[in-house]
Amino acid sequence: MGYVYIFGTIFFTVYGQLILKWKIDQYGGLPLLWKDKFIFLLQLLLNPFILSGFLSAFVASIFWMAAMTKFDISYAYPFMSLSFVLVFVLSVFLFGEPMTFKKVMGISLIVAGIIVMR
Repeated sequence: MGYVYIFGTIFFTVYGQLILKWKIDQYGGLPLLWKDKFIFLLQLLLNPFILSGFLSAFVASIFWMAAMTKFDISYAYPFMSLSFVLVFVLSVFLFGEPMTFKKVMGISLIVAGIIVMR
């Protein structure tokens, strides 16, 4: 059951990051004037998708607390690196972000690190 908690942490972390990127991209760049920045950020905070991203971070924290009851942190925490891998891969497919050789090598090193730590 402990791995389910780790997977839940990763899933909700990745969901939150992707949903925030998706909606923020739709709103565009941060305005220059402070008043406009405040209104812009308030609109983002009131967006139901953005709120779901924040809620997913909270749910991820609940899963992480459950995972901590099953594993040493030194064992469980490296699995959190899978969030980086999933966000990278999904951002390439969902947002058309570039997949460069350096990024692929970096992701490969993260995966190799998880394998070595396990």
